[in-house]
Amino acid sequence: MFAVRRSAVATPYAASRLYSTAPQVKPSVKLIAELRKVTEGVSLTKAREALAASNNDLQVALKWLDADRAATGAAKVAKLADRHAGQGLVGVQVLSPGSRPGAAGAVRAAMVELNCETDFVARNELFGKLLGDIAHTAAFLAEPVQGEQFLRSVSVDALNDAPLLDHLSPQTAGTSQVSVGDSVRDLVTKVGEKVTLRRVLSVARDPFPAQQRHLGLRVFPYLHGSVTIPTNGTKGTLALLALKSPKLSSLIASEEFQQKLAALQRSLGRTIVGFPTTLVRSSSGEPNPEALYDQPSDMFMDKQGSTIAEELRLWSRKHGLVNDGVEDDGIEVLEFTKWSVGEPVESS
Repeated sequence: MFAVRRSAVATPYAASRLYSTAPQVKPSVKLIAELRKVTEGVSLTKAREALAASNNDLQVALKWLDADRAATGAAKVAKLADRHAGQGLVGVQVLSPGSRPGAAGAVRAAMVELNCETDFVARNELFGKLLGDIAHTAAFLAEPVQGEQFLRSVSVDALNDAPLLDHLSPQTAGTSQVSVGDSVRDLVTKVGEKVTLRRVLSVARDPFPAQQRHLGLRVFPYLHGSVTIPTNGTKGTLALLALKSPKLSSLIASEEFQQKLAALQRSLGRTIVGFPTTLVRSSSGEPNPEALYDQPSDMFMDKQGSTIAEELRLWSRKHGLVNDGVEDDGIEVLEFTKWSVGEPVESS
């Protein structure tokens, strides 16, 4: 009997010897602060937990947090998968606009639609920042292509696997270890709503060779419905202009010409977004209510013509792109794409 009692009493102490009896080192305030500094949005409790689990090894704690974030995010995304995300914003980032002073003239930009469930989350600072980062990443990774089509769709799946770049700190490109998809999942855990990357568009063209200095490209965005971040809005367009003139190099170098060109872009952007435009010009030669060139020039502050087509011809003459008798020179809209948050993709 006494042997049995001794065995029962001894068992807990015997079992305890199977585990480490070394005292767990309490995470220091300095380490906790350092960990939270390099991991955006990590709570104090989670930072302590990560350091405790890694024996105060900062690099191991970072890996622990990555694994925990992935597991938590995946579970949250799965839980919200059946919800409808019909709100959100369209974001645009232009890394290189094309023809401008002191530059080679390359074009590089992207437009992205990021969806969520409510307008409240769409206006959240974290949501807006992520949208800008994704658009910047898509523009940065765009490969220059040749051909008649300039604006091209980007695979959402491929972009989700790409490392996310910070549009506010472009000098850190190549150092990110967090993918676009992981960042979207992280946002889901923070805002508690379904968030999805819906569609992506990019444009990338190398500059024209030196012997074609009379030619130029210019990409520009226009966003409607912006609140705090001007590059995000509920409606957006990304458009491309072509410029041709023997005097183009000197014109581009002029600050006054650049200001006039920027004003023209804003007027064109407002027209594209504000009118039911779906194409640049009518293919039949007859007026088309959906053609940009057939729209009234009401959005122009100092309008000269009655339609966009006429406005562009007169603008080119007024600002020196066209010489007398050379009708082939001037400025024209090559392409545009217009998106509205939540619209059927087929109609975009």
